[in-house]
Order: sequence, then structure tokens, then C-alpha cells
Amino acid sequence: MSKMTLPMVSAVALMATAVSAQEMSFNRISSFATPLNNGDRAAEESSAEIIGASADGMTLVYTDSPLGVIGLIDITDPAAPAPLGHVDVGGEPTSVTVIGNTAFVAVNTSDSYTAPSGKILSIDLSTQAITGECDLGGQPDSTDHTAAGDRIAVAIENERDENLGDGRVGQLPAGYVVTLSVQDETLACDSLQKIDVTGLTDIAPQDPEPEFVDFNALGELVVTLQENNALVVLNTDGTVRSQFSAGAVDLDGIDATDERGALIFNERQAGRLREPDGVQWLDDDHFMTANEGDMDGGSRGITVFHKDGTVVWESANASETPIIQAGHYPDKRSDAKGVEPEGMEVATFGDKTFAFVLGERSSTISVYDVTNPAAPQFTQLLPTAIAPEGAIAIPGRNLLAIANEKDLIEDGGVRSHVTLYEYQDAPAAYPTLTSAGADTLIGWGALSGMVADQGMIYAVNDSFYGYQPRIFEIDPSQTPARITRAIDITRGGRPAQKLDMEGITTDGKGGFWIASEGRTDRMIPHGLYNVNAKGEIKKEIPFPAELLAHEKRFGAEGVTRVGDTLWIAIQRNWGDDAGNDVKLLAYNLETQEWGAVTYPTEAPSSSEAVGANKTVPDTGWVGLSEIEAHDGYLYIIERDNQIGGAAAVKQLTRVALEGLTPAPLGGELPVVTKELVRDLIPDLGAWNGYIQDKVEGFAIDADGRGWLVTDNDGVDDSSGESYFWTIGKM
Repeated sequence: MSKMTLPMVSAVALMATAVSAQEMSFNRISSFATPLNNGDRAAEESSAEIIGASADGMTLVYTDSPLGVIGLIDITDPAAPAPLGHVDVGGEPTSVTVIGNTAFVAVNTSDSYTAPSGKILSIDLSTQAITGECDLGGQPDSTDHTAAGDRIAVAIENERDENLGDGRVGQLPAGYVVTLSVQDETLACDSLQKIDVTGLTDIAPQDPEPEFVDFNALGELVVTLQENNALVVLNTDGTVRSQFSAGAVDLDGIDATDERGALIFNERQAGRLREPDGVQWLDDDHFMTANEGDMDGGSRGITVFHKDGTVVWESANASETPIIQAGHYPDKRSDAKGVEPEGMEVATFGDKTFAFVLGERSSTISVYDVTNPAAPQFTQLLPTAIAPEGAIAIPGRNLLAIANEKDLIEDGGVRSHVTLYEYQDAPAAYPTLTSAGADTLIGWGALSGMVADQGMIYAVNDSFYGYQPRIFEIDPSQTPARITRAIDITRGGRPAQKLDMEGITTDGKGGFWIASEGRTDRMIPHGLYNVNAKGEIKKEIPFPAELLAHEKRFGAEGVTRVGDTLWIAIQRNWGDDAGNDVKLLAYNLETQEWGAVTYPTEAPSSSEAVGANKTVPDTGWVGLSEIEAHDGYLYIIERDNQIGGAAAVKQLTRVALEGLTPAPLGGELPVVTKELVRDLIPDLGAWNGYIQDKVEGFAIDADGRGWLVTDNDGVDDSSGESYFWTIGKM
């Protein structure tokens, strides 16, 4: 394969030239996969959940429940975090807080729900030695320490068995709150105080299940009782200063509650209990809650309370809007908790105080300026790895670290990560695509094929949104690029069913041709669809019998038009293809004749270095994701199905149209010669997250600029990130 290079133009660099860097922004600078810490246990499930940092900000420590350890990371150079190994804690670590250079780790050692037990350990981060241990008497959840570093609080949840009694609270033994003194980073077990928080709520007063604790600068402690939909503020001596219900919120304009594969924000839930999980003080009088929900609620948003119980600000579900607009809204199970705000961090950078709200299901960090607690202002949305659980800010180094708990090792997916962000005098690098500014709220995701026309780019979503097949109109002249409208694909006036749209091209008459990847085990046909400018299907062309005789699941992944001929990229090898070959189909719109040529992909088990000096694992495959005609060539996205550190082939190639003559199906097909145009792995690495697997859309605009987009799988077992960027003139 011959090679042609193009100038490297990263998305971050493009944004830097397009946006004046007058405002400070948080940008991701690195990602650390937790298996890097685990030595000979790297192949086991691992998870970064709650995270802390040493006083000098040079070492991160996170809890890893599946392995029963805490992991340590050297962030002396935060752009290149390095593994420091892990420490076995003899149970399930549930939380960590750090004073000086000592980590205080809460560990669950319970034999059962009815016999809960736990301990707190002190661990020297330099020597990784366990220096102290205190019995907590029950199953711990969260921890925190005072600003002076002289006292620690632990929420002893004694969680319920969700398979018992319909999963309701009211299961003993009751939880409580523990405080204990720390002297010179040493636990004083004899100072341990058990604080009773029973009898304070209406829902299950005998079973409070304390969830999250946080100290203010006065030493007062706020505690969430999530299942009881309540909050308690404790004085420094452990007495109750105030206690109150978290209350309820009326939600309007939320996603449809029947989970039908569509983003339709027209439903209502009245009286939705907040049921807060995470809580953080904003100052000595106000705190913010993340209203995740559990048994009966989850108001999807965030709330600011005065410590006397007064609500001073409420987001309701408006906090979901930037997440929806950035393509991170999780359609699956969204009726219950939406994006599921759970973890939080609050810290002051310069003269501004920020709240970082973690969306567990959307895999986002919503950043709010809370300098005025009564009027929080949304400032930006940050991408992270999958399912952010814990956060720690290091203002002295302008850093933020996030622990992301989801590990998809069993499914061959991406591993758990810790991600780092820097507060920079630079524009926000993310999102790269948003529907903000559109006339209506547009939810989107799972973008696949693209085509450029009249200054706009048009992209389709795939079958993840089976009830809502759409073409999205994108204005690439703005930064970030803007989705300006969504065109519903209809048949007989209703959303067209049985489509898996993977490719789109113009028809030269104001409409489009769409390629649908069939899947006969789900009764989805392979075919081409002609739609008008309104999205109405006007013509359907099925694949011919001689092609379908060798059908496999992975079909059309892109379509482009050259005169009267539609060229279609078939994603993977079918029954009549040799080796690693795939077909480029040709359909003549005038003669209605089918033909094909053979495209040789990289071998998935090749021993020679490919991509970023890696080889494709034997378990992977390499196929095609897109095809686009331009200036005498067919441009093709060729990629493997690997993700993160295993990614090896993400590339743009081209095939000359001159002399390209398709042969009839059923016989020997000519083999094309491809040129490598661009290795896309460096592009995908420019956002400093894990390497995404699905580069699926490519379009070339009238100025000759190439544009690409990744498919975020509808935020299902995905970080939800969609990268939309240009690689400049072709």
C-alpha cells in the first residue's frame, strides 16, 4: 500500500485559531488506565471510584473495589501520569480522603447485610505502608476530613439488601456517622464517636443509611440520607444543628419514559423526590446536592440549600440541557434518573469557586461557577471516561482529577480510567459538536455517515435510535460545530422503521440517498433509500439476490455518488470474499445494474506494525466505515474494532476512480490499489482521552476540507464522546 501524507491539523489547534483565548477553561490533558497499576492482575476487572490527592498534589490515590486495593498514580507531570502500583486493604475500599501524605481509607469487611463491619486504615503514600487501623463497627460509605486535617468523618451506611422487602429501606441494623481525631496524620481510635442519626426522617426513621459526608470550614458536617430523601447538618460536637427533607421537584420536558430508542423531551414527572447522593459545601452556609435518586426519586439535577434547609437555587432538569446538546444524553434507562448526577467536587481556582457535577450515565462533568451560591452559572461541559464516580481538585496546580469506575473488560471494551484536567488560559476543547442555539432542543448521538452540501454537513444516526431515524444538519463554520436542525426520516408520515442508517450522500435533486446496514436476524433489510429534503422516503432499492446469497451481518457502512453510480462500502468480509477482502459495491441508477470491486483491508492478526506501531489483536477485525468521492478518488475510512490502548488501525485511504470498473456480482472481482492518506490515531489522541474505536463519518466540503466524526454508540457502554473535526484540505 502506498502512502500519502497530509499536514496534521488537530481539533484542539483548530479551536485555538478560531476562538480567542480570553477566558480560562478546563481541558483534559491526560488519561490513565487503571490496569497499568495492577501488574500480574492487569487482566482482572479494575475500577477507579473515589479519589484523593496528596497535599503537594503530586500523587493521586483511588479506591479499587473489585481488586480490594487502593491504586496510586504519580502526577508530577500531569500530562504523563505514571503508575505507582497498589496496596491491598483487606476488603472492599469504599472511600478515601488524604491528609498531608497519608491516605485514610474506609474499608467494607461485612459478611452480610445483617452483619455489617468495616475499618478505616491510614496508609503512608510514600512507603505504601499501612500505619494505622480503627474498627468502625459497620459498613462504611464516604469519608471526609476537616480543613485543619484534625478530624475525619465516615458515613456508616449499613446498606439495605435490595432483594429483600421489595428493596425498601427499613432494614436493620441502622447506619450512623462516625467521627474520629487525627494527630500528626495518625488515627486516634480511642476518640471515635458514633453519632446517631435515626429518628430524624419520615420515610424510614429507624434506617437512615447515611450516604455522603462533607465538612465546611467551621467543622460542621452535612450528611445525605439518600433513601430517606433527607439531609442532616451536625455541629462540631456531633449534635444535630438542622435536619430536613430534601423535598421534591416538578420535572417538565424530560425524555420519553417508554425507552423506545428516541430522544423526545416532552414528558413530565410531578413531585419527583430529589433523593440526593453527593453533597459539597459552597461556603460555610450553603451546600449543593447531586440528586441522583434511588428508590422513589432522582430529580436529575442539582440543588443549593442553606444549612437551615431553605432551597436557594434549583436546576431541576435544566442541568441536563447542555448534556443533551452535546450528544451525551443516555436514552437507555433515562426515564428513571436521566443523566444521574451523583459525585461532586467544589474548589476555588483563582477568584472563582467551581462545582464539578459528575453525570454517571452521561459520562460528563458539568462545571458551574458557584461563586454566588444563590445563582450558579453553567460554564462548560467536560468529557471523561465511562461512569465518573469520584473527583478531587488540586487548585494549587490548576488540576482536576476524575475517577471513572466502569471497566468493560468482560465485553472487550475500554477499561476504567482516571482522567486529568488543567485550568488553562485557552479555549474549551470540548464539545466539538453541539445542538446549542437550535430553535428546539435537539438530542442526538450515534452519528455515522456524512456528506457535505451547500456549506452544511449532513449526518445520519444509526439504529440505536430505531424509533427516531434522523438526518442532522451541521454548520461546520462555527466552533464548536452546530447542529442547526434535525430531519426525521419518515415512511407514510411516521418514523421509518427497520433502518440502520450508516451512509448518506446527495441525490443531486435536493434530497439524499441513504445506505442502511441490514441485519436479517432483526428483520432489517440491506438496501438503499432515496429521501427528499423533508426526509420522506420516496424510493427503496434492496440488495440483489446474488449478493444476499453470501450475506453476513455487517453490511453497508457508507454511500457516495459519482455521476449516475452509487458506490457503497461493505463493512466486513462476506461469504464470497477471500481473506480480509471486502466489497465496494456499485449501483448504476440509470441501468439499475449492480457490480463490485474488491478492497483489501489490513489483516486483523498481522504481525507487522500498523497504525500507532501496534498490531491488531487476533480477537479483532478490520473493516470499512465510510466512503466519499472527491476529485477523482474514493476516500475510505478503514478501521479496526479495538478501543483504547488496543486500537491499531484507524485510517483514511483512497482509491483512484480512473480505471475503476466494477465487475458483475458472482464472478471474479478486480482488486483495487489503496493509498494511505492519514493515520487517524494521532487525531483521536488529541483530546487526551482513550482512543475511540468508531470513526464512522467522513465528508469533503466545497472548499476541499475533509471532516470526520466518531460514533458514540448512543452513550451505551461508551463515554458518550463524539469528535467532529477537520483534517484540512485534501
